Amino acid sequence: MARIVMKFGGTSMAGTERIRRVAGIVKRQQEAGHEVAVVVSAMAGETDRLVNFCREANALYDPAEYDVVVASGEQVTSGLLALTLQAMGCKARSWLGWQVPIRTDDAHAKARIEDIDAEALTASMASGEIAVIPGFQGVSPQGRVTTLGRGGSDTSAVAVAAAVQADRCDIYTDVDGVYTTDPRIVAKARKLPLVTYEEMLELASVGSKVLQTRSVSLAMKEKVRVQVLSSFIDESAPPADDLPGTMIVSDEELEGSDMERQLITGIAADKNEAKITLTRVPDQPGAVAAIFGPLADGNINVDMIIQNVAKEKAETDVTFTVPQADLLRAQAMLEERKEAIGYYRLISDDKVAKISVVGVGMRSHAGVASTMFRTLADRGINIQAISTSEIKVSVLIDADETELAVRVLHTAYGMDATA
Repeated sequence: MARIVMKFGGTSMAGTERIRRVAGIVKRQQEAGHEVAVVVSAMAGETDRLVNFCREANALYDPAEYDVVVASGEQVTSGLLALTLQAMGCKARSWLGWQVPIRTDDAHAKARIEDIDAEALTASMASGEIAVIPGFQGVSPQGRVTTLGRGGSDTSAVAVAAAVQADRCDIYTDVDGVYTTDPRIVAKARKLPLVTYEEMLELASVGSKVLQTRSVSLAMKEKVRVQVLSSFIDESAPPADDLPGTMIVSDEELEGSDMERQLITGIAADKNEAKITLTRVPDQPGAVAAIFGPLADGNINVDMIIQNVAKEKAETDVTFTVPQADLLRAQAMLEERKEAIGYYRLISDDKVAKISVVGVGMRSHAGVASTMFRTLADRGINIQAISTSEIKVSVLIDADETELAVRVLHTAYGMDATA
């Protein structure tokens, strides 16, 4: 018998028929003798609908009230799944974020989990009750509902798994594992049986939609075994223990396998980026801090940064990227501080995409970046910005060239599956 946390995404929960299918998968795990908790996302498209309501009400909305609205999507699906399980003869109940409780900080819309009191939840699971928990939400020190940011249900699932000391956290999605790139863009993409925490962290941070960045980081920190599976399986399919998904593992576990390591593990594309350029910023100590300090205080993550210095004029242009969803807030903050920063003009562009190649093999092999740059240049794709890490190279390009870039790079690195 094992203790398992199962997480189902929005496409898995999109309507009563799919919820009934999910309930069947959950029931089979419990009938196999496992203690089970389930974390659910809102129905596909529901969070976007609720976010649009907030924007229509107030473009510069109060994040605390935003949380009240968008947290309702997961509340609906958790209640519906509990009801469906009960109709199937299972003992089940829903646990809202404040009932567990899942305690977070007070950074509304981007809250971080600080603690989960899992005593009551663990006792419930041990008694044979299936716990159904809405992902994406928690409770602030002030007692107000908080949300963890888009994709936060993955983080909720991993955090619950760590809190209840689960043997495994199964993430059920609309894909049956982690691929070398998006199979919808590259038909020859291959499914990976094993991926390291570090590789998955990089892939998640640069646009892979399989897992949220914070969930992978938390899994690595808490040593939670995570398995990515498809919820779109037949009732006669084998149990999760035997399904050929992708297991997220430590470097040590991967090294102990017989799997031959490729130079590049995956290629990710992210169109949710926006570029901001501030022109003629004074080239003096403190100028850059005056730009990025307020953005950090506003919980706006900055990714790629380019600074071009014109020594003759003692001025510089500063270009950087932010999440597309934060573009309006970032612009508002910078425009409020225009005089203090001393820039001449703010130019923004939300028609960009970030393309990244990731692989632990890059640590011991040279030439990965040059292959990327040469391949894109051969197809006339202009690079607007570059960032690197030990196992990743990312470039910013025009959004219209995203699919072409992914396809040519996938081939250039020899990642196409053979027939």
